[in-house]
Amino acid sequence: MHQLDELSGAMKSTDGKFDTFRAVIHPWQCDVMGHMATRHYSPMFEDASYHLFSMMGVSGERDDGLGWADVRQEYEYLKEVRRGDLLLLQSYPVKLGSKSITYVHEMKDAESDDLKTRVTTISVRFDLKARSAVPIEDEIRQRIEANLLISALSE
Repeated sequence: MHQLDELSGAMKSTDGKFDTFRAVIHPWQCDVMGHMATRHYSPMFEDASYHLFSMMGVSGERDDGLGWADVRQEYEYLKEVRRGDLLLLQSYPVKLGSKSITYVHEMKDAESDDLKTRVTTISVRFDLKARSAVPIEDEIRQRIEANLLISALSE
């Protein structure tokens, strides 16, 4: 079940997760064992990250020289992804630090809702000139806090 998020105008599931990516798995994305090769996961999660930040009202690139840098990613491959699978990625923030945000992407079968892969990412607010982490601005912090799903990590 989905609803329109009033703050961002984005589609959210009723449990507060944003729909951030859809895909179909093609034969060329599969390895010799018949499942999606690991090299093809990262681009989907990268694209989903940009959509998540946008849906929370947080720009990925700004004129003020600030951006985001991923500093940690943990992949959990739970079920095989095979050619022809229709995928839905849902994403949500779970923790906010002074300079970092932790968020989760869930890759699900779009037809059965089976959870295939989960990725937990930590990104830091990043000064693009100084090349170092900086505190997250109050305005951005408020937008992210409005979307935090702390209980989702314990599922």
